[in-house]
Amino acid sequence: MDKKEMSLDGGGPLADPSSGEGTELRKPHEMIVLVPKSKRVTLTGRRLYNALLQVAQSRLIAMEAMPPADFLFEAPLPALLRTTGSSGEDRTAAKRYLREMRGLEVDWETTAPGDGMKWRDFSMLSEVAIEVRRGENWVSWSYPPTIMAALREPARWASIDLAILARLGTYAAVALYEICARYRHNPSGLTSRKPVQWWADALSQAPRGAERREWRKFKSERVKDAIEEINRETDLEVELIEHKQGRAVTEAQFAVRFKRQALRHKPQDDGPVDANLVLRGESLGIREVRLEGLISEFGEARVREKIDALERRAANSKLRSIDNAYSYLRSLLRNDDVPVELESPPEVGPVVAPAPRVQIGGLAMPQPQPASSDTTWLNARIASIKAEIMAMEAPRRQQWVDLAVAELAARKLLSAVVARRIAQGDVLHGVLGSVMVRLYALDRHGDQWDQPAALAPA
Repeated sequence: MDKKEMSLDGGGPLADPSSGEGTELRKPHEMIVLVPKSKRVTLTGRRLYNALLQVAQSRLIAMEAMPPADFLFEAPLPALLRTTGSSGEDRTAAKRYLREMRGLEVDWETTAPGDGMKWRDFSMLSEVAIEVRRGENWVSWSYPPTIMAALREPARWASIDLAILARLGTYAAVALYEICARYRHNPSGLTSRKPVQWWADALSQAPRGAERREWRKFKSERVKDAIEEINRETDLEVELIEHKQGRAVTEAQFAVRFKRQALRHKPQDDGPVDANLVLRGESLGIREVRLEGLISEFGEARVREKIDALERRAANSKLRSIDNAYSYLRSLLRNDDVPVELESPPEVGPVVAPAPRVQIGGLAMPQPQPASSDTTWLNARIASIKAEIMAMEAPRRQQWVDLAVAELAARKLLSAVVARRIAQGDVLHGVLGSVMVRLYALDRHGDQWDQPAALAPA
């Protein structure tokens, strides 16, 4: 039997989150607290899943009856990303997060007193696919029957405005806001009182049972920042209330109230989040949770700019080794006046002038760096080389991928991150992309390919 589909054609476009219209999700109470069972859930993945729920719910409400179990919802990928606060049409990045939701097993919990786990042992999505239609990427997906029923006729729900949710830059803030939103109309203005371990599980990306920081440290590192972000960026004000037995904090809850002044919908100052930025950071050895912290502190635009600089430095043969890419990136952000191509930030150490190679994770990248006045030229040259590679037919481009992989393998640097990039077809970013560009450019344009003088007309 062919799978039945519901398209958004004729149903109106998905709302832009900056407009503050049409992005409300009536999220069932049973789905508010998401506790992963086997692996981490990402901030972008949770946002994207909320967008899928919102689209599906609007379609289900408009239908006269519950659709069959093989029913597929559909939406344009760019519209889904905009709804989550993400930008662009990055198929590779989107596939990662959709695959995450497809394979993630979770415990769903309500936040009401005495309620325990309601659902478990099924995936968040039954099926998901991306295909190109009329030159645009479209996503199709389906749910287990239990989720379908809860979405169409939720017994109790919390109204979640995805436009507001998109402003929050940390996972803990998103998770806490969803819980507090469920209590915004509660006469007491208080969430349920729960053990502090329950709150640590509810606000963490890691699976239940993973090693947790003691509450005092978890509160300082995650909860405090989440509260400040919610109070600054959303329509709610929340306050932590702790309960002690003796000197130890054993339980906690939150006071929740509407802000006295209505929240004005505003576009994000630095533009929407680029999901591919996470993949680029991981290729350099920077974990997503650490990158999220830098984005929250410095803004996404500045982090993207410095990631660009860090990738360029990976191709610079005149600077010393980078032992810790995260520390290096943080130093670039905190010392914005340091010329990236000419010297290292304070945490990394001084430049050794005659050092013939630069390394990230032990990989030497012999690609000469021109004078600082030619930096713009070199960036354009690298972009041109990448364009040449992308213009190749797939089998020919795969030959260069294989050569780059062979070099990485020979140096014992074929990491899980690089392997995942290869599997996803995202081969022109990070260290793998640098190796491909160098190998191809040396073969096609000679060893002076990166020297402006060598290409100047005689």
